[in-house]
Amino acid sequence: MADEALLILLLALAADWKFGEPQWLWSRIPHPVVGFGKAIAWLDRRFNLESDEDGARYRKGAICIAMMILAGVVCGVLLHGVFSPLGILGMVLEGFIVFSLIAQRSLIDHVSAVADGLTEQDLEGGRTAVGKIVGRDPKTLDRPGVCRAAIESLAENYSDGVVAPALWYAVFGLPGVIAYKIINTADSMIGYRNTRYEHFGKVAAQIDDLANWLPARLSAGIVALAALAYRGVISARKSMSTAIADAGLHRSPNAGWPEAAVAGACNFALGGPRIYASGPVTQAYINASGKRDLDASDIRAATGLIKTACLVFAGLILLSWVIA
Repeated sequence: MADEALLILLLALAADWKFGEPQWLWSRIPHPVVGFGKAIAWLDRRFNLESDEDGARYRKGAICIAMMILAGVVCGVLLHGVFSPLGILGMVLEGFIVFSLIAQRSLIDHVSAVADGLTEQDLEGGRTAVGKIVGRDPKTLDRPGVCRAAIESLAENYSDGVVAPALWYAVFGLPGVIAYKIINTADSMIGYRNTRYEHFGKVAAQIDDLANWLPARLSAGIVALAALAYRGVISARKSMSTAIADAGLHRSPNAGWPEAAVAGACNFALGGPRIYASGPVTQAYINASGKRDLDASDIRAATGLIKTACLVFAGLILLSWVIA
């Protein structure tokens, strides 16, 4: 039932807010996303052969991601079928799975570590910390570049790691959230436009774009609501107007929405050119008139905004549960 799913989701969000990713637990049992990653890596090694033509690699990649999604949906259906007759215990077990697939606390902690690194160990400390959460080469980043990378990761992963899995669980239950996390994990591993993955990972990247289309835009709206509570009416208006005007400047069809919403709310200039392991990427600045000389305090301002967004999101789910 919808009201039961919303209650489970609320409890999972609360547990994640409190505990994050407890290492004592995940050092003893495998994290589901780690399992997804191992399966995707095996399929990559087994079927993404350099000797194959581009068309064959594309077809194999499409079949592999389809098999993974189907397996995730079947797994979700079976688990829900096992949990449903167990009453409260079943809700707890299902909530534990949802908890493991949402990343509010760990997102905040990892981005806060970048601000701490800049404060305590200067630029090298910031580069070390940001290198753990972004794909671009941290050695090429100056102090404002480190800050932009951290804030952009914060905004994008708020959508991918919090709003999207919660939404697809609320709509489709365990099959929805498991399938989404498989899709998102596959995109992060093989959804690159390089020699190895241009064809094998193309369908995975396209499906990830579809799965994140609605969550990204919802995230921008939630960030604007959070800006209203956190910084006031002017900030909220700027957040929404920047998202509408500048989201399309991002090379991703989805990431630009939450990034532009955060940029507008905090009046930061995000985006711009950057260098990844695969090479340099040219991109226009989002909210180009905003502050560019960013520092650790600006990272903390953005994390404060996203913390508020998490609370606003939970409040919206609570309201939906009460109405349901």
